[in-house]
Amino acid sequence: MIEQNQQNDPVKSPEIQEMIISNRIGQISAELAKRLNIAPERALELFYESKTCADLHDKRTGLYMYSNLYVADEFMREKEY
Repeated sequence: MIEQNQQNDPVKSPEIQEMIISNRIGQISAELAKRLNIAPERALELFYESKTCADLHDKRTGLYMYSNLYVADEFMREKEY
């Protein structure tokens, strides 16, 4: 019974997962805008172009399991190099 509920879990649908990641990216970009003192739109653009964003989408990296602030820190480290 529990296994059946996990298979029918709407949160695991690709559409819901995309909404969750989109929301997280918005929050990460807002944090980056504050840290970098730039417009939120520019922060979003920079984040989408980054390896950190690609890693966030790649389940194999495990980055999606970390907090938004940690992901923002990763982006900042990426840009330092």
